[in-house]
Amino acid sequence: MLIKIARPSDCHESEVTPEALYLSRRRFLGGSLSGIALASLPGFASADPSRYDGVDPVAQTPAWFDEKLGALKWDAVTVKGESITPFADATHYNNFYEFGPEKTDPAANAGALQTEPWSVVIDGEVAKPGKYALEDFIKPYQLEERIYRLRCVEAWSMVIPWIGFPIAELIKRVEPTGNAKYLRFETLVDRAHMPGVQSNFALIEWPYVEGLRMDEAMNPLAILAVGMYGRVLANQNGAPLRLIAPWKYGFKGAKSIIRISFVAEQPKTTWQSLAPDEYGFYANVNPTVDHPRWTQAHERRLPSGLFSPNIRPTLMFNGYAEEVASLYAGMDLRVNY
Repeated sequence: MLIKIARPSDCHESEVTPEALYLSRRRFLGGSLSGIALASLPGFASADPSRYDGVDPVAQTPAWFDEKLGALKWDAVTVKGESITPFADATHYNNFYEFGPEKTDPAANAGALQTEPWSVVIDGEVAKPGKYALEDFIKPYQLEERIYRLRCVEAWSMVIPWIGFPIAELIKRVEPTGNAKYLRFETLVDRAHMPGVQSNFALIEWPYVEGLRMDEAMNPLAILAVGMYGRVLANQNGAPLRLIAPWKYGFKGAKSIIRISFVAEQPKTTWQSLAPDEYGFYANVNPTVDHPRWTQAHERRLPSGLFSPNIRPTLMFNGYAEEVASLYAGMDLRVNY
């Protein structure tokens, strides 16, 4: 089911993407992936292996994703007046500490990650727990394109077109009990292919764990992503399953998810456990609440450079206040940061 969120921030995709690029992608997706020449791919999705460290995402697209892509609902949510971050920036500048501490480490090291086969466990306070192969886990849901702002707690940001489905749809299907107050997301630990796990970077206790309150997870903006830029999710961006809650700082977006647990108590999340004075459970984007070591009033939008730093004011709830502010009515957001 398509959830269309009609908000002032909405627009048509052609407003954030050049028209020629917009029409080119539509023509490409109108035919089969195997029947269209690579030259017809839009520039940001060009299947040039040199842009992906020798890995061609098109050639490695799983069959279940190709099938879902044919029925994809475009433009479910967009952002107005902002350009989409180039694919190369979105896939080569990011945090995924399982693969190393540097921004370039995920792209350099994630190619060895095996995402097929993949399974997801649903457990805890639900009527329908189970362990599902990823293709079966995804099968019931209509995939949608959601063009969202991404704001890192480190004060840089992007605009990324994700492909996924609302977490609310999953919640309805598994039938949580009255005891379920939170969702706990657990990610993969693969010591053979994740050098950051091997090095025990920053004393992180693996696996990486994140969580949402039930009403946050039910918000129509919250999705589980399986793709980006019209293609399957890149390994370095959290393949094959990633949490996206665009009004929160990026570290809330658990990557390579293997377990979703419905629990009664607030889960002990990774960064909150490491530094509770710096990284709260809620992690809502808030320009009035600074990180203890830097301001959150402004952000650096990528791509940026020495002579064009691309600095802009940070928006409350990352620009999604109208959709999510009611979730925190009566809360002190300096305490519940």
